Amino acid sequence: KHPQPSDRSECLLCQSRNALPRSHTGDVRGNTLIDIGSGPTIYQLLSACEKFNEIIASDYTDRNRQELEKWLKKEPGAFDWAPVVKYVCELEGQREKWAEKEEKLRKKVKQVLKCDVRKPNPLAPVTLPLADCLLSTLCLEAACKDLGTFRAAVKNISSLLKPGGHFVTVTMLKETYYVVDQHSFSCLYLDQESVEAAVRDAGCVIEHIKGAPEPTPESISDYTDLVSL
Repeated sequence: KHPQPSDRSECLLCQSRNALPRSHTGDVRGNTLIDIGSGPTIYQLLSACEKFNEIIASDYTDRNRQELEKWLKKEPGAFDWAPVVKYVCELEGQREKWAEKEEKLRKKVKQVLKCDVRKPNPLAPVTLPLADCLLSTLCLEAACKDLGTFRAAVKNISSLLKPGGHFVTVTMLKETYYVVDQHSFSCLYLDQESVEAAVRDAGCVIEHIKGAPEPTPESISDYTDLVSL
């Protein structure tokens, strides 16, 4: 069975508009964005493709990268993201331009790379120029089994960012499991203070932070809050 967007990721659709929040210096934009832990999904990149010239997607698992490549190449059996793209376009006031946005995103995604946040260079053996923006949604809390690993992972991925760049992350708080296709996966329990401390310890200054308490049914996950910064 192909990897599909889960209810856990769908709960982030309301956050799509804020995936690249305003900083105190204006909109977050630039030449290159690296998405860490893309999964098989594109929703987190739908607004980003309007703000960056090049997007690098990445994920740890082969199946997720294959599923993402399938959509990018319009291969048979690719997941139909049209309803989600239309939803994001509606938020942006341009619902009728959803097909154009799909094509724009396909052109902007230049590579889909293997990623392991536990490595000093998460994209090894590939070495990329430092990025203007780093995006990570629902990744680190699933990839890290303890707080020490989480803090190291934040440092590892932030090394991909150029000085003065922006690190945008969306993290589930107080989550110990999530369910995809009736399979349960463990997750690192994090509170907001731990997330903020890890980001600061990596040398970043927090300019924007937003919480969104949106508990889900226990059949999906036990997280209590969602924070983006």
